[in-house]
Amino acid sequence: MISVIIPTLNAERVLVPTLSALVPAVVEGIVQEAIIADGGSTDDTYVVADAAGVHLVQAPRGRGTQMEAGAAAAKGNWLLFLHADTVLDPGWVNEVTNFIERIEMGRRKPAAAYFRFALDDEGFMPRLIEMMVGLRCMLLSLPYGDQGLLISRTHYQRLGGFRPLPLMEDVDLVRRLKRRELYGLRTRAVTSAKRYQEDGYLMRSCRNFGLMLLYLLRVPPRVLARLYE
Repeated sequence: MISVIIPTLNAERVLVPTLSALVPAVVEGIVQEAIIADGGSTDDTYVVADAAGVHLVQAPRGRGTQMEAGAAAAKGNWLLFLHADTVLDPGWVNEVTNFIERIEMGRRKPAAAYFRFALDDEGFMPRLIEMMVGLRCMLLSLPYGDQGLLISRTHYQRLGGFRPLPLMEDVDLVRRLKRRELYGLRTRAVTSAKRYQEDGYLMRSCRNFGLMLLYLLRVPPRVLARLYE
């Protein structure tokens, strides 16, 4: 039913928990395959992928390009794009299954879904950022890639898939969806807080907001990518 597509680049340290969270869905036959779309890792990402028995696809570096390559190799009717450092909470299988069944039975119009953002850190700042992300999704209908994206293959192809952008590939795709086509799931997608911890929560939040604002003002993604680095 579902092909899970995970873009990776030197992800050996974070990949195991991400893949482990998929095991219940594999056992139940909900996840048909997991695809690692790798952008040229030099660590043991390939070893982890091989040990887990997932399908490995190589692609030029860049999340958009990698996820598009993974989608092209996928066999499932539904595609779940998931970042390598994002772990789905227990219970996600039931909620996703119900979501898909409602669509396939005609109870809901064709749509895409994303998970509730969470960080794997304690304290006030992580909770504040989670709240702000929730507001962004509610008011602007703009989830980011670290919240995952579940979409039917047909709908994905109709949108034209991920474009080979150096940054904002997730927002670019989501903005091509109509607001009523995007559904927020209750299950959390718990993402690594490492970059927030390294950069500082306030600094990274301001940086992300600034990049989004510049993107909406039509600054080219290649320019944003240089600022991001």
